[in-house]
Amino acid sequence: MRIITARNAFRAQLSIFVIVAAAMMVSAQTSSWIGKYEGAAKSPDGEIHLALDLTDDAGKISGQITSPHGVYKIVKAQLTDGLLTLDAEGAGAKGKLTLRQKDTSLVGDFTADGKTGPVEFKKAAKDEISGDWDAVADAGGQPFPFTLVLKLDGDKVTGSSSSQLGTSNISTGSWKDGKLAIVLESGSGQIVMNATIVDGKFSGDYDFAGQSSGKWVAVKKK
Repeated sequence: MRIITARNAFRAQLSIFVIVAAAMMVSAQTSSWIGKYEGAAKSPDGEIHLALDLTDDAGKISGQITSPHGVYKIVKAQLTDGLLTLDAEGAGAKGKLTLRQKDTSLVGDFTADGKTGPVEFKKAAKDEISGDWDAVADAGGQPFPFTLVLKLDGDKVTGSSSSQLGTSNISTGSWKDGKLAIVLESGSGQIVMNATIVDGKFSGDYDFAGQSSGKWVAVKKK
């Protein structure tokens, strides 16, 4: 009786180990797919730009696909032998993605409206700049505090700047290769600002309507 009990206990422990190990393997496979991606699908009508947001929902892949026609919510995700199949619905239509990992990209096919074409996604760059920033400009040797509100969409930057002189909106802005370039529309003229991030802080130069120029720095609000 003791031998049988010991064997049963061993089998139970082994079963638990196998289940936990399998769950960890599935979780590890799933986590490698999670993230935000940008890409394009080719169709007979031309190239379609897509955004893919894959999230972890209790160990299962979920998320959404955004296209010029609307947002498709992922309703089913299946990962088998390295092939991820995503079924999505939205905007009164259905879409399907079949993807494999290739280096740092996802490649495969996208089907929508009865049409299928090749698709490739690359992981979207981490958004380091969206949010509120406490900034100070050197105005002729005097510190001039202001606040920057930035929003990044792809490589396009929008937002505004506020100070004791009022609020100025960003008319054009970009974030490319780690460099910020924005133009603020103030009541007294345009303010051109450029900067890079060093140790988590913006550091750069500004030009105020060709009348004055100098350095500026900013720290992101927590």
